[in-house]
Amino acid sequence: MSALLHPLAYPFGLALFSVVVALLERLRPWRPSQGFVRPRLGWDLLSLVLHGHYTGTALALVAQAWILPHTEALWTRLGVPRGLVSGWSLAVQIPLALVLIDFVQWWVHRALHAFAPLWELHKIHHSIEDGEMDWLGSFRFHWMESVLYKSALYLPLGLLGFRADVLMLHALVGTLVGHLNHANLDLGHGPWRYVLNSARMHLWHHADQRGSCNYGILFSAWDWLFGTARMPADPPTRLGFDDLASLPRSLPAQWLWPLRWPAAKTDAHTPGVTP
Repeated sequence: MSALLHPLAYPFGLALFSVVVALLERLRPWRPSQGFVRPRLGWDLLSLVLHGHYTGTALALVAQAWILPHTEALWTRLGVPRGLVSGWSLAVQIPLALVLIDFVQWWVHRALHAFAPLWELHKIHHSIEDGEMDWLGSFRFHWMESVLYKSALYLPLGLLGFRADVLMLHALVGTLVGHLNHANLDLGHGPWRYVLNSARMHLWHHADQRGSCNYGILFSAWDWLFGTARMPADPPTRLGFDDLASLPRSLPAQWLWPLRWPAAKTDAHTPGVTP
């Protein structure tokens, strides 16, 4: 799996997934009335470049230079054992990483909806309106979300000692799943819906009720387990959130948007409440 560590592995995977899913949307769209040219397409393409190519790289460089060395020294002083899984086989590390990372991300995602300052960040992702939900929507988010997700993952992953190529494989799988969850594609809802997330489930997460259901990224099992799953037979009639009109539409303005908190009177909603 050493090829996964090539500097071009992730950009190539991102480009490949983007082209394939975009073509599938044109060939078999779930909502035929939704065209390729849509509102804020240009800003979402810019988000793809910034978040898909630069944000993750920048965070990795910052972590390697200024964060991980200090945490390593801290664990050494505290005598905390590390590298529990470092000697385990790929057949064990790969599924374990997929499940563990997704479980942590499920809780981070739920926190983004539960706490007012974090919801102000996450509102940008939920600004996807009717006629805008496609694979590009997975890249419409505030860059601070990447910081939150990766910060929650660095410590457990660093302590456990997962191989770098295993983590890169998860990044590629996560990118593909993010494309498919937001894509204008109907991939069905068979028995596997109790294990894996889908565009059908994630569309309800983006519905008018401000996403108090279906927090799963890769696995839907967490939502079924914790009672936050919702999957009606028909798609929702509206996407977005209550005060969507107050959110700026341009990417630069959206990046400055969270600075308005706590001056703005924003109430977080309670996770787990079925709309």
